Amino acid sequence: MIFKETKLNGAYIIELERRQDDRGFFARTFCQKELEAHGLISDVAQGNMSLSKTRGTLRGMHYQKSPYEETKLVRCTRGALFDVIIDLRPDSTTYKQWIGADLTADNGRMLFVPQKFAHGFITLTDDTEATYLVSQFYAPGSELGIRWNDPQFGIQWPIDVQVISEKDASWPDFPSP
Repeated sequence: MIFKETKLNGAYIIELERRQDDRGFFARTFCQKELEAHGLISDVAQGNMSLSKTRGTLRGMHYQKSPYEETKLVRCTRGALFDVIIDLRPDSTTYKQWIGADLTADNGRMLFVPQKFAHGFITLTDDTEATYLVSQFYAPGSELGIRWNDPQFGIQWPIDVQVISEKDASWPDFPSP
């Protein structure tokens, strides 16, 4: 696994270190020791997946409140998506900043999402599948979200939203100080 720091403290894009031969390739997609060597939380409580049938499906922006904050390791296993995270840690030097990353089945990239970050994505192809390794169990009463187009973040989505759940469309703007 090849760890690439992003401009957001504690967030990484992780590329596969492919070992190729005439059969194809082999790559590690999770390693507790490698995550911990980079100071990252390596606990896995759940493995989740989503399938979005339509290009332009937006899921997000989600996070969980204390004490159920979670880290995520997100990977696109079919199709392509633009994955976005926002740093919501008030004491962070990158507070309220966001990044986006193209995750595709072909590039194999993963995004490590730290605790106290909002997360969401938009699909760039039909039939896009994403998998998530998550450090906490889902706690419905602790789920929070931010409206995907909250102007204080100015996320630049690469395509227009075609499909969004009522729940995701109705998240409020993030509270301003």
